[in-house]
Amino acid sequence: MDLKSNVYSQAGEDGVIEKILGLLPVKDKWCVEFGAWDGKYLSNTRNLIEHHGYSAAMIEGSKSKFKELKANYADNPKVYPINAFVGFDQRTNLDKILADVPIPADFDFLSIDIDGNDYHVWKAMSTLKPKLVVIEFNPTISNEVKFVQEADGRVNQGSSLAALVDLAKEKGYELVAVLPWNAFFIRSEYFSLFGIEDNSPETLRTDVSLVTHLFVGFDGHVFLQGSRRLPWHDMNLNEADIQPIPRFLRKHPGTYNKVEKGLFLLFKHPAKLIRNLGQLVKRKLR
Repeated sequence: MDLKSNVYSQAGEDGVIEKILGLLPVKDKWCVEFGAWDGKYLSNTRNLIEHHGYSAAMIEGSKSKFKELKANYADNPKVYPINAFVGFDQRTNLDKILADVPIPADFDFLSIDIDGNDYHVWKAMSTLKPKLVVIEFNPTISNEVKFVQEADGRVNQGSSLAALVDLAKEKGYELVAVLPWNAFFIRSEYFSLFGIEDNSPETLRTDVSLVTHLFVGFDGHVFLQGSRRLPWHDMNLNEADIQPIPRFLRKHPGTYNKVEKGLFLLFKHPAKLIRNLGQLVKRKLR
């Protein structure tokens, strides 16, 4: 069943969130989102606030966007706009930032979308245990790869879905849905309500259109299949640009003749061969 629908969200998140929360036996009607941007654009919480009576903590680091966020909710006393960057240490994590907000520790819904350190900010949370977490993953990484970017606010690489699944299990959560770049995790005690027999990324993630696959021929040619794009930069990946071996040496090494073997060694270990040749010349000159 396709549950995707957008009121304010980008890729059908609003519909999936409504369905998941609708299955929970107890709700407190609190949600949290960071980075919240202006609180409206591609928001995963705006629909809950506007149409379902939710209270919310909306966190945005940019000062200019925070001004817009604050203005957009100036008439809603149930929304707490916060100008902060959510970090991954004891001074800047979400537990600390929300310490003065009257929100229950097991609030209904948390949306994490900060284009990079999403994994680390979720890992740093210990006091707060939301029932449902939606978190952005890097959609160019295939399902089986476990990749976590460096914990650095200056880095924007993102983490893989597989890595987030492992973290979720450590924190007591199970995967219940995957959209093109967002994964939905429910607290383990509610997982049985969803009737999901196989919640592996391979089963729940049906859109892998942004993944680029790399493989190697027996002759050393590197192939690209799939997306072959840098999606955020709107650039193509060119197979010709990533070849480590020149075309005339792209053969199975077992078929090289003596000249080709020598040229390949020169190509593969140029510094070593130049050093050896230099030593040979010195011996000849003595």
